[in-house]
Amino acid sequence: MLIQQDLGVEYYSLGREEILGRIGKRKQELADNLLILCHHYQQQDLFQFADLTGDSLKLAREAAAVDDREFLIFCGVHFMAEAADILAREHQKVMLPHLHAGCPMADMATVGAVSQAYKELLAVGIVNEETDMVPVTYVNSSAAIKAFVGERDGSVCTSSNGEKVLQWALEKGEKVFFFPDEHLGRNSAAALGVPDEQVLLWRRGELLGGHSVQELQQAKILLWDGYCEVHMRFLPDHVRQWKLKEPDIRIIVHPECPRDVVSIADQYGSTEAIIAAVANSRSGSKWAIGTEINLVERLQRQHPDKAIHLLAPTTCQCTTMDCNQPVNLLWLLDNLAVGKVKNQISVDPEVAANASKSLEQMLAI
Repeated sequence: MLIQQDLGVEYYSLGREEILGRIGKRKQELADNLLILCHHYQQQDLFQFADLTGDSLKLAREAAAVDDREFLIFCGVHFMAEAADILAREHQKVMLPHLHAGCPMADMATVGAVSQAYKELLAVGIVNEETDMVPVTYVNSSAAIKAFVGERDGSVCTSSNGEKVLQWALEKGEKVFFFPDEHLGRNSAAALGVPDEQVLLWRRGELLGGHSVQELQQAKILLWDGYCEVHMRFLPDHVRQWKLKEPDIRIIVHPECPRDVVSIADQYGSTEAIIAAVANSRSGSKWAIGTEINLVERLQRQHPDKAIHLLAPTTCQCTTMDCNQPVNLLWLLDNLAVGKVKNQISVDPEVAANASKSLEQMLAI
């Protein structure tokens, strides 16, 4: 695990306004050689300083198109910074404001555990020369998992193209192993009309994922039992309660939400799709949104002519994303100003090469 350096009393004693003011000055000073990227789930105090905003892969791709900035600060989580480093130019350095900003879902699928699952499937003949299993990994995964997928001619997917990539994988092979997010996989399979009995949940830590050989033989799709802790907080009852309270409200949720939520929502889609749906709706429209609170609150500020609510009655915040605080960004910028690169995220070149294969496969699809 990467350990975040203690910033010390010099930084922790600073007030909010002073921190934000100093960030603005440092950003202006370093502007010619700096690019700050912010994910939609970041708090507003960081988001306001972004040069580029978006979901994880959009940010990595847009950063890759910029070759005249040496320093890329990714205000997101670890797997996002890894993807940016994989796609970045050789002279560019990617940094994360806080090294403990990780993703619990990504951590649920380690390359060791996934490799063991493949060994078990090979041992009982579920996968062999005649039966090709195509691996697909959500972009919310480590570089090591992306490399594992790339080595086996699989593909990365995002929340916006999960159905398309899954369709490609089903046409390419007899079976698909989808990780780490069970719910994106299940929602994508349902959208493609794959029967429920052909979709099996691979339970981590259980022999053969907790299934018999016969069950595995009949399955078309195996889903790793990972999940997003934030999107698991949205429940079918939340949808029903809003519909009773406001019959004309539109419910839109992220596909990381469980199937029983997605199936009764009016719409579902990636963060970019959610933003577009709200932005393109008529003035006076009502929305209940099932995704991270920072994005919902930002949409409320951007569209005061619309009634926008969080779908759940309690705050749904990505606490690991929130490890990135303005004071961490200031610390990074202060160090860059004196020629010191802190919190650099570097992916091993061999891992990066194989991970690039799976990313490039997605782009080809």
